[in-house]
Amino acid sequence: MKSTPATDEYGYNYWLLQKTYLYEEELPNLPEEGDSIQVLYKALSDRYTRYTEPSQSAAVIESRNTSVITGDIGLEFWYNPGTEHTLSIRHVYPKSPADRAGVPKNGVVISVNGTELTGEDAYQKYRAVFDSNEVIVLEISFQDSVRSYTMKRETIYAPTIFVDTVDGYEVINIREFKLNTIERDSGSYMELKRHLDSTASDKSVRILDLRNNPGGHVDQCIKMADLFVKSGTLSSRHWYVFSADGKRTEHKTSNEAKAGDSGEEGKFVMLANTGSASCAEIFAAAVRELTDIPLAGITTFGKGIGQSSWKTMDGGLATITTLEFFTPKGNLYHGKGLEPDYPCTDGVSVQCAIDAAQKHFGKALKKTAGKAVGTEKQPITGNNHQIEDVYGGAYADIFLFK
Repeated sequence: MKSTPATDEYGYNYWLLQKTYLYEEELPNLPEEGDSIQVLYKALSDRYTRYTEPSQSAAVIESRNTSVITGDIGLEFWYNPGTEHTLSIRHVYPKSPADRAGVPKNGVVISVNGTELTGEDAYQKYRAVFDSNEVIVLEISFQDSVRSYTMKRETIYAPTIFVDTVDGYEVINIREFKLNTIERDSGSYMELKRHLDSTASDKSVRILDLRNNPGGHVDQCIKMADLFVKSGTLSSRHWYVFSADGKRTEHKTSNEAKAGDSGEEGKFVMLANTGSASCAEIFAAAVRELTDIPLAGITTFGKGIGQSSWKTMDGGLATITTLEFFTPKGNLYHGKGLEPDYPCTDGVSVQCAIDAAQKHFGKALKKTAGKAVGTEKQPITGNNHQIEDVYGGAYADIFLFK
């Protein structure tokens, strides 16, 4: 085995796999010579280890690292069956065209560019108009008045942390763990930290919603877990990489919590489902095992491995499973998932998390008393950032070939 990579694209990818792939017993299956890099990767059983062609690598890197959306106005919708106009505004992204135009959250959408939006296919009508126009004019009913809002589509950075109030309880929806979001320098971590800091005196029970969170960057989910944990090992992992002399080398590392964050004194319940994977599981395991914050829902996806990526000689992207993660108590969960403390038997809903809060904390304090601010409805993701892989990943940094 050569200690330095061969000088062509196939040889370099072969060398990377030999030096870094987690499952060492599979390495003899790799053909040392060949013409197809895709065939090389298909010789391995791991579905997350893959090669991206040079023409697509930049888009994949951007998708993993950022929440950028091209040609958007920054809105998400609720679907409200049984009403004449079935779309209402769920979220308005800060700093977006919709935000600058003053589009109101919870407003009912009457029409787009003159096309009335009614019935079950209202969103499909909206998309048909949206996709064929640069300037978008929405007619919206809000607080007994109707007015028009004119916006021009542009490239925006979406948030990854969203806050709603459902039946009087604050729900903090953590969608992904991104390096660059609307918080361009500190990503999802800073979004969550800013909200927790601004609500540090809140004594109500709040819900951390991880449903359908596919993961993201390891440093993000670990730092975000630390916002709730005073002390202890947040996560540990072993992984393979090549050393300076080109040898395959195993490393073991862990991340320790630091006290002093605003989430440490709050009351929370986590909510997860089978779509909660990878970095979402790192977060959930750390918070559950090191705090009094329970996990409600159903068993999570069970992706306890992570990937490192290398930009290759020809500009492709080699994404290779190199890491295996352990919970703070040293448990492996790959292929098994995390079982909830409070199982949801009638659907993984916010109501299930509220029931868990009542059981766990006794009389669970609401954020708002009396009439519910909102109820859990059917969301329409709309123009949200498209997830690059159905079950995301726990990604380390991207390394450049030199």
